[in-house]
Amino acid sequence: MIELEGVPELIDPVMVAAFEGWNDAGDAASTAVAHLDREWKGEVFAALDAEDYYDFQVNRPTVFMDGGVRKVTWPTTRLSVVRVGGDKPRDLVLVRGIEPSMRWRSFCNELLGFAHELGVEMVVVLGALLGDTPHTRPVPVSGTTSDPDLARRMDLEETKYEGPTGIVGILQEACTHAGVPAVSLWAAVPHYVSQPPNPKATLALLNRLEDLIDVRIPLGELSEDARAWQVGVDQLAAEDSEVAEYVQSLEEARDTAELPEASGEAIAREFERYLRRRDGGSGLPQPGGHATADGGDGPPFRREGPGSRPRSPNPPKPDADGEDSSED
Repeated sequence: MIELEGVPELIDPVMVAAFEGWNDAGDAASTAVAHLDREWKGEVFAALDAEDYYDFQVNRPTVFMDGGVRKVTWPTTRLSVVRVGGDKPRDLVLVRGIEPSMRWRSFCNELLGFAHELGVEMVVVLGALLGDTPHTRPVPVSGTTSDPDLARRMDLEETKYEGPTGIVGILQEACTHAGVPAVSLWAAVPHYVSQPPNPKATLALLNRLEDLIDVRIPLGELSEDARAWQVGVDQLAAEDSEVAEYVQSLEEARDTAELPEASGEAIAREFERYLRRRDGGSGLPQPGGHATADGGDGPPFRREGPGSRPRSPNPPKPDADGEDSSED
């Protein structure tokens, strides 16, 4: 029995979760939840016991100094609550941590215990995978669910995936078996530039989440960071003719595939988001690689194509001004 003290009664709560590791290419998903927690000043009310779920030789604790006293931070998963204001306020339960090393079923059951006690109406799990997508185009974000009724009602894909999975897939299935509506949102990160951060993919996930749960998410400097990131990768590609040629081939394939879908649906969705923001006010490398579009375990950097050789461009991280940063 989970007893929560100090947590007020929540309004239409939705649980939003993301986990570092295999499910989190470019750290796009975990950064999205961290952004929500920071912008809305989340209050941590629970943390899972690290001893139960983590191999400390895989995810090592860190030591730091606090006022001259040495302290240890253990890898874990934390839960916080934020209240979204506006005409129709609602609460978000934010779950952010690291993909567990063991006892995944117990891990999911513990999270679902919190969800039950808090009256969570839906669980949304964010993820990011490596894909054959060009960095110059909008980031594809797919929404999937195992619930056919939920798929029809919220315009989602009913998942048919078979193959290796991570904690995102396991948590979604655990929610389904427990009768809790669950959705997974996956952003596709270019496999040729997959090291973190990827603010463009983070921004795409937040925009899709905003549409899904009908809230206005303050973006802060994220839009500027996304533009600066793309400028940095553009500069990198321009310095290597092979990379530039490969990106162009991805652009042509993407544009050809999307041409038949050039309907007003995407434009309408963007316009609705613009109106919501205008009316609302202010606008504000993991072990084991990452999930790939086919569900496999891909390396952090990969380039595959006819006549191509594997590459690891490793572009510098662009700062907010669009200049290259020397930080690793």
